[in-house]
Amino acid sequence: MKVCILAGGFGTRLSEETNYKPKPMVEIGGKPILWHIMKIYSHYGFNDFVICLGYKGNVIKDYFKNYFLNKSDFTIDIANNNIEIHDTKAEPWTVSLVDTGSGTLTGGRVKRIEKYVEDETFMLTYGDGLSDLNINKLVDFHKKQNKYATLTAVRPSGRFGELNIDCNSNITNFEEKPEGDKNWINGGFFVLENEIFDYIKGDETIWERDPLENLARDNQLAAYKHTGFWKAMDMLKDKNELESLWDTNNAAWKLW
Repeated sequence: MKVCILAGGFGTRLSEETNYKPKPMVEIGGKPILWHIMKIYSHYGFNDFVICLGYKGNVIKDYFKNYFLNKSDFTIDIANNNIEIHDTKAEPWTVSLVDTGSGTLTGGRVKRIEKYVEDETFMLTYGDGLSDLNINKLVDFHKKQNKYATLTAVRPSGRFGELNIDCNSNITNFEEKPEGDKNWINGGFFVLENEIFDYIKGDETIWERDPLENLARDNQLAAYKHTGFWKAMDMLKDKNELESLWDTNNAAWKLW
């Protein structure tokens, strides 16, 4: 089963980093967040990836073009331009890098990779979200629902700590970043059937609007509720929080 990753947006709210690289290449613990996402899927045996490129896609292309050698010990015969590989720690990944257009919206990017997934069930996620989601359980859930699409529903923590105040204006409890407003939101990590392409008109289509709304209208969209760790790297503070979790060995998404 192929795993498609949306990696073409501008990442304007993370401009401190994305002026020079696409958001999926912003590093957590010295590795692009894109690498972390791929490692999650790879942990469950999914190693065939399609990366939907756009803004500064050449940076991602260069990263994977040089990935094998950067992960290997080798001897190079410069005179003959021959390389002898001694040992490699590269992952067993097949990566298709597809230019889906610099200004294409999310639905349009999905539409453009239709030929790469053919007629098979495939997965899709965003290039900025991490989770300790069990991918195998997600796929099993999708198969049992017998629908065109399944999204992973999550309840992110609130932005600020919560004060519990009694009737006498005494603070009785302080909860650091509790679950937000208790509402479920789209956390990505989709499992999709080929029929979803019929719901996408073209490059100007936003995946999260008409396609998902119409799939829901047609009773073809299921929600897999994930109550574990999930976090999107939307702004610099999110990047710093993920970096801190990694540095303190508290990275819940590090399943490998």
